[in-house]
Amino acid sequence: MSGHLPVMLNEVLEMLSPRDGAHYVDGTFGGGGYTTAILEAADCKVLGIDRDPDAIARGQALVERFAGRLTLVQGEFSNMDQYTQASDGVVLDLGVSSFQFDQPARGFSFREDGPLDMRMSLSGETAGDFVNSADHSTLASVIARHGEEKNARRIATAIIAARPITGTAQLAAIVSQAQGPAALRFAIHPATRTFQALRIHVNDELGELERGLEAALTILKPQGRLVVVSFHSLEDRIVKQFLGRRSTAAARPSRHMPVAAASNPAFQLLTTRPRTPSAEELASNPRARSAKLRAGLKLAA
Repeated sequence: MSGHLPVMLNEVLEMLSPRDGAHYVDGTFGGGGYTTAILEAADCKVLGIDRDPDAIARGQALVERFAGRLTLVQGEFSNMDQYTQASDGVVLDLGVSSFQFDQPARGFSFREDGPLDMRMSLSGETAGDFVNSADHSTLASVIARHGEEKNARRIATAIIAARPITGTAQLAAIVSQAQGPAALRFAIHPATRTFQALRIHVNDELGELERGLEAALTILKPQGRLVVVSFHSLEDRIVKQFLGRRSTAAARPSRHMPVAAASNPAFQLLTTRPRTPSAEELASNPRARSAKLRAGLKLAA
């Protein structure tokens, strides 16, 4: 499991509070970092879910190590209610794992050239399929909505003019050129938001998150805990609104209106504001810089 640093691990364990005899779901198994820590923290069981077959294959060593305590399922965490009916805690670490990001052949990163793939499940439409077939309106909409990219229309025009596009380096160069020299003054690479948008689209990440949160609510026992680590504003907004609408103190419709309690609250918020990584963690793992953790305690029905 080397090469993978689980983000905000101490904070996740604090919020999840593993205990003996309990059952937990790690809906984004990835490199197994959270799962390992949970199983070491208490004499409990974990169901690990990941749609990446490579993650499931790597995890077999942990299945053997924690004989009888760890079960792995290849699938989407939005289907967790099909794999188990009751859980004392669910943890979700959203986005791309280090293993996926660091393999050029998976096509998630523009740091090294690779095929335009970006599929977490290794099945279905690739990013290359999409960028080479989508019309201008669709392409610009995806880049604007999922990448929060203000130059989406200009980037879409450049992509269509350069098709066919086959690799990550080629796409990154096209996007960077479309952004213009001014974009180079910013800290992030000019293609970052476009790559994020394509990845989210190809994997339906936001739809998966919305369905997954509902599935977690279904399987959590009373006093069960939901812990979610997100990495960009689109994910965090979905998690914040999901917990807020179902909590004892629902989110404000606007800052000028009072907080209203949900009519039938399902959660007590464990984080009124998102937790963020410590300075020590950021020094050792810069990829954690955008992480936000939110958590809720399931109330009795």
